[in-house]
Amino acid sequence: MSAAVTDDQVKLYYEESGKGSAIVFVHEFGGDHRSWEPQMRFFARRHRCVTFAARGYPPSDVPADFTDYSQKRAVDDIIAVMDAAAIEKAHVVGLSMGGFSALHFGLDHPDRAHSIVVAGAGYGAEKEFEAYFRDVSLDVARQFEVQGSKEFAKTYSLGASRVQFQNKDPRGWRQFAEELGQHSALGSANTMRGVQARRPSIYDLEDRLKVMTVPTLVMVGDEDDHCLQPGIFLKKTVPSSGLFIAPKTGHTLNLEEPELFNRMLSEFLAQVEAGRWGVRDARALPSEIMKTS
Repeated sequence: MSAAVTDDQVKLYYEESGKGSAIVFVHEFGGDHRSWEPQMRFFARRHRCVTFAARGYPPSDVPADFTDYSQKRAVDDIIAVMDAAAIEKAHVVGLSMGGFSALHFGLDHPDRAHSIVVAGAGYGAEKEFEAYFRDVSLDVARQFEVQGSKEFAKTYSLGASRVQFQNKDPRGWRQFAEELGQHSALGSANTMRGVQARRPSIYDLEDRLKVMTVPTLVMVGDEDDHCLQPGIFLKKTVPSSGLFIAPKTGHTLNLEEPELFNRMLSEFLAQVEAGRWGVRDARALPSEIMKTS
């Protein structure tokens, strides 16, 4: 069992497979290291792939104090895993909570990133819903503590942007829900309180995002309503970004549409490694409708 040890002495479990340029997969709140299995199997054919369980997600350690969890800590934990695995530079691919971490990784550690993928990231970012998101995050934390993971997973797994997965792939969704029910209730509650409820809005990062040149792919499902507008904002703000919107798709992009996700990610990685994913052409002015002179 491979483990990284962070500077605050938290052990992080990670797995790896394959050879080649490195990809680090960073999971969402409702998932864990197992959530990337369709990608680990596919991309290990030509890349060195790493997936890890975030702090609070066994078999990684579960710190008892929620103040040991934060957005900055989540980014530092990616670095800890990369250092333990002797990876100097990687493509960092994150979904939802992991997508926020990938985005911050690109801002804070551009020298360690070949590229970043920000998939399904946006919950709590919309300014009009900031207070609501913080309050509902704290309520979710309480429900994990009161009901326990196994029971509350029955509710959480049927969110408005999860039912698409259930409708398309009942077997895959059932596995997702069962694995969610195996999570540490304490770890889930502390992650909600420490990371989700306290992370900054994507919109508050605008000035920094405007000058970030790490190749970036933004991915979102068109029925993942609270990620759509943040995804468009990222496309308009990050000069080196591209945006992919998956039709009739919810939040759990990589599991709900694994073939489509893998195809788009493959194309992106190929372009980045060929040096063909640059910043937007300065002539492509958003203000211009038709050229007349």
